[in-house]
Amino acid sequence: MSSFKTIEWKNDRVVMIDQRKLPSEEVYIECLTYKEVAKAIKEMVIRGAPAIGIAAAMGIALGALKSSKSDKSEFLSELDEISLLISTTRPTAVNLFWAINRMKELVDRNKGEDIDFIKNSLVEEAKRIYEEDVETCRRIGSIGAKLIEDGSVVLTHCNAGSLATADYGTALGIVRNAFESGKKIKVIATETRPYLQGARLTAWELNKDGLPVSLITDSTAGYVMSRGMVDTVIVGADRIASNGDVANKIGTYVLSVLAKSHDIPFYVAAPVSTIDYDCSVGEMIPIEERNIKEVTHIMGNKIAPDVNVLNPAFDITPNENVSSIITEKGIASAPYLGSLKELLD
Repeated sequence: MSSFKTIEWKNDRVVMIDQRKLPSEEVYIECLTYKEVAKAIKEMVIRGAPAIGIAAAMGIALGALKSSKSDKSEFLSELDEISLLISTTRPTAVNLFWAINRMKELVDRNKGEDIDFIKNSLVEEAKRIYEEDVETCRRIGSIGAKLIEDGSVVLTHCNAGSLATADYGTALGIVRNAFESGKKIKVIATETRPYLQGARLTAWELNKDGLPVSLITDSTAGYVMSRGMVDTVIVGADRIASNGDVANKIGTYVLSVLAKSHDIPFYVAAPVSTIDYDCSVGEMIPIEERNIKEVTHIMGNKIAPDVNVLNPAFDITPNENVSSIITEKGIASAPYLGSLKELLD
C-alpha cells in the first residue's frame, strides 16, 4: 500500500493528489462537482489509464449525487450529459470509456428504480471500481513478478505506478511485488518528456516508498541498454488493440525498438479493461495532441523559440515488439489475437 492516496471518495467528494505539483509539493484537491472532476482529468491533475477510469466513474457518481432533478426522465437525461462531458476529456485512454459504459449500463439495469436508489447505486459502483483496481493491480504485480529475476534492473517509461491507478500500480506493481518478495530489484526511470512523468512522478513515488531508482534522460535509454545495464523493460498502456498493438506514452515505441535490438524483454502491464477488443489494430487508436506549451515551456519557463511544435501524447508500439502483455487474468503472448481473446474466457 502506498503512503499516499492518488484518488478517493471522501465525504461525498472526489479527492485527488494534484500530480501537476509533484515532486515539489504534495497537495490534494477536492472536487465538489462532476465538472471539476472532468477538468481535473483534462488538465492532468490525475492521469494514468486506470486512474482516469476511476475518476470518470466517481465523476458520474458525484454528478448524480448532486443532481437536483426530481423527474426521473430529466435526471436520466442529465446523467447522459454528465457522461458525455467526461468522455471528452482524454481520447486515448480506453479505461475512461470502459468506466463510463459500466456506469451507464448500471443505470440502464436500474431504470425502474427511484432516483435515490440509482444515485446510491452509482456511488457504490464507483467505489467498487476503485476497490477492483486495487486488487487487479496486485494480481498483475504477483503474476508479472515471476518474469523478473533476482538482481534485475528494470527500465520503465512514464508512470505506471500508484499515481496512475487506485494503488500499487501496473508496471510498478510488478516491480513492487518482486521487491517485496525479497528480490534485489533496481529501477531506471526515463524522464519522459515533455510532461516529465518519469522524473516528477515515477522517481518520486519509488523513492518515497523506498525502492531503489535511478533517473535518466529519454535519450540515455540506448546508452544504458548498449552497456548491458538493463535486463527488462516494463511499461503500462493507455489502450491495447485486439491484435496486441499498444498505445502508451510518447517514446514507448522507441524504447521497444531499442529493447528488440538489444534482445531485452519488453513487457506491457495493464488490466484487461485497457484492452479495446473493438479496435483491431493500433492505427485505429486516436492519439491525443496536447498543448504545445508542454514542449516549449518547463515549469512555466520558456525554453524554445516560437516555431512549429508537434506534441502527440502517445505513440503506437507494434505487437511484434512486445514480448508479453501482463494482465490480472494472466500473461498473453504472440499471437496476440488469440491470447488476448482467451483472457475474456
